[in-house]
Amino acid sequence: MRPFLCTLVLLLIIPFVGFGQIAAPPVGGGRGMAMGQTGLTFRDGHALFTNQAGLGFLEEATAVAFGEQRFLLEELGSYSLGAALPVGKGALGLSLNHFGFEGYNEQRIGLAYGRQLAEGLSIGAKFIALHTQIPEYGNTWGLTVEAGLQYQLLPEVSVGFHLANPARVETAPGTALPTLLRLGFQYAPSQQLKILAEVEKDIDFTARFRAGAEYQAAEAVHIRLGAATQPAEASLGLGFALWEGMKFDVAARYHQALGITPGAGLHYRF
Repeated sequence: MRPFLCTLVLLLIIPFVGFGQIAAPPVGGGRGMAMGQTGLTFRDGHALFTNQAGLGFLEEATAVAFGEQRFLLEELGSYSLGAALPVGKGALGLSLNHFGFEGYNEQRIGLAYGRQLAEGLSIGAKFIALHTQIPEYGNTWGLTVEAGLQYQLLPEVSVGFHLANPARVETAPGTALPTLLRLGFQYAPSQQLKILAEVEKDIDFTARFRAGAEYQAAEAVHIRLGAATQPAEASLGLGFALWEGMKFDVAARYHQALGITPGAGLHYRF
């Protein structure tokens, strides 16, 4: 009975946010979640999930872990792990993600690579193996790809572009992963403050706008705020430097109709 009820809840939620937004992996861990789910200009381990071009700027091995419970529903939990290692002029990365419950679940395994082409310019891509399990349809496997670039336009301004799932891979008969195009900017007027703005276009839906800000309130504390449209969401969070190389992020976002989604993550530089 419980799997049936969970599936019913999932079907009721989809009209509010779209299936692609429910099942998609978290964007940018706790850091990106707190800033309106931005992250196209990230140059840390979270670039594994936001824009693989950011891996080209990594100088140290890094690992990230993140989990969120969408709309406070255990059945809509999403959990991600990732690791990246600098290799030559670029970096290799591996990402893992699990989403769902007995009535519907997804697992994604991604292999990513990012590389600098010139000073301030990098490109990256990730190949993803997607496993979907739905009792009514059984198990399905698919392969998809996403790619992006980053460019340091000015000392305080960077830009990022990202394309996901250009081939419209299906997760079930008649249900395809969204094809997403994203463009974003980061403005850093000082070392303590970063302001991010992005636009995301699902080829089947209205464009979505995201914005966020990160302020370093103390040496070991960051304060983050964000917002997004289509649907309207507000978000906030904190980042803590626990010890050398280790950071802990906590975040929450609020959906106008469905409520709160809490999340937390770790980021470690070796």
